[in-house]
Amino acid sequence: MTDKTTRTEDPNYRAVTVERVASRHYRATNAKGYTLDFGQGEGLLTPVELLLAAIAGCSAIDVDVVTGRKSEPETFTVHSSGLRKVDENKAVSLDDIEVSFNVRFPATEEGEKARSMVDRLIKLSAEKDCTVSRTVEHGASVTFINEDKQS
Repeated sequence: MTDKTTRTEDPNYRAVTVERVASRHYRATNAKGYTLDFGQGEGLLTPVELLLAAIAGCSAIDVDVVTGRKSEPETFTVHSSGLRKVDENKAVSLDDIEVSFNVRFPATEEGEKARSMVDRLIKLSAEKDCTVSRTVEHGASVTFINEDKQS
């Protein structure tokens, strides 16, 4: 692993900071200062729901950026779901994640051009472009560090 200074200077570096707002309520902040609240409780998405939203959102952007150049969609909905799995060691994960698109365009020449691209763009997103789903599908090393080791 690279040292922290080298890591943060890498142009491919991505990060968010999560802070506790209240019991089971957290706020993620990115480098630009944008925030997203999450947790467990009224009005909050859970971390697992955020993971599903990140997968759906990443692929949605992949499809929307290209089709949107041809035509504005009439409907654009992406549904992401998975099954909670507990293994023999009681470790929890998601499995069988499914991402389904409902994208409709106007009955115009531009709309037909956009519509004709959707299947190919979904495939490209799954196989190449969506960093989030590809990271989940292919795995990534995750290192947990306690920066405040009080003795």
